Amino acid sequence: MTPSDLKELESTLLNKVKSSDSLRNLDNIRVSILGRKGEITEYMKSLSALGNDERKKAGQNLNSLKSSIIEAISVRQNELEAEELEGRLLKEKSDVTLPIRPKTKGSIHPVSQAMEECVAIFGQMGFSVAEGPDIEDDFHNFTALNIPPEHPARQMHDTFYLPESDEGEKLVLRTHTSPVQIRTMENSSPPIRIIAPGRTYRSDSDSTHTPMFHQIEALVIDEETHMGHLKGCIIDFCRAFFGIPDLPVRFRPSHFPFTEPSMEVDIGCSRENDELKIGNFGDGANNWLEIMGSGMVHPKVLEFGGINPQEYQGFAFGLGIDRIAMLKYGIPDLRTFFDADLRWLSHYGFDPLSIPSMIRGL
Repeated sequence: MTPSDLKELESTLLNKVKSSDSLRNLDNIRVSILGRKGEITEYMKSLSALGNDERKKAGQNLNSLKSSIIEAISVRQNELEAEELEGRLLKEKSDVTLPIRPKTKGSIHPVSQAMEECVAIFGQMGFSVAEGPDIEDDFHNFTALNIPPEHPARQMHDTFYLPESDEGEKLVLRTHTSPVQIRTMENSSPPIRIIAPGRTYRSDSDSTHTPMFHQIEALVIDEETHMGHLKGCIIDFCRAFFGIPDLPVRFRPSHFPFTEPSMEVDIGCSRENDELKIGNFGDGANNWLEIMGSGMVHPKVLEFGGINPQEYQGFAFGLGIDRIAMLKYGIPDLRTFFDADLRWLSHYGFDPLSIPSMIRGL
């Protein structure tokens, strides 16, 4: 290609770019010139037929032409974008007389609300909050809590097992917040008075069970704590949480590996016309509802936590936050807690400004 041919080609291509009347048209021109089958690209492909000196000189000329075209396209693109924006500004108008759009206010999830209510109640009783990891080792989740190897909770169909650690330890998604109790005993000395709220995981799913749910557990250890303190603490909590001063509370003998003696805790209720009411005591054996397990801390658990059971004793209890939230707020299906439905949350949610705290209380 002679210099005059190259000059003529450059002039033709620049005129194409400058004559483009829209961004779409400009992009089509760009592709026709610089694309895989564009004019300059085709000239570049033909260089292979030339000798070394000719190829080098022609390549420099084509690269210079290519740079010139790219710069022209960029300039024209900026011009067209400015023209397009100016046209939109002339056509589009805002009606300043229209009312402002309402600002939507967020809601506190019932689980968060129930958890904060629990923390506020126990905070007024003198408890502090303790936390632990969601991924636990076998020792803290099972062994230290006196759970034997043959216990159903250790089975694959009940527990989410993870690959072993580098040290060969079995790892699980914690099945309860009880490991926090062990870690607290390991890292502190009596007297101990803590609650452990948090997420827990079990392989289960239906209207009253989900693979991930929330628990809160309490632990008290000192030299004088006895079962009377345990019962009084639970009764006061249940009545404060449900807001019923005379709520009936019943304790039944039970068995848990980590407490001895152990008790199930029931609250009074009535069931009429498929409606459950907390605290309205009716006739018949159905009018009790189990809500938590409790008991005096097993001596072996104290030993695993590094505490001498000959000198100290204590009590522990735990309950599902999702479950008591369902009971208090009248939510029929646990699975809806995790549907992320804003309509559901606007119905069952709570005002963020009214959320309780350990300082403010309920």
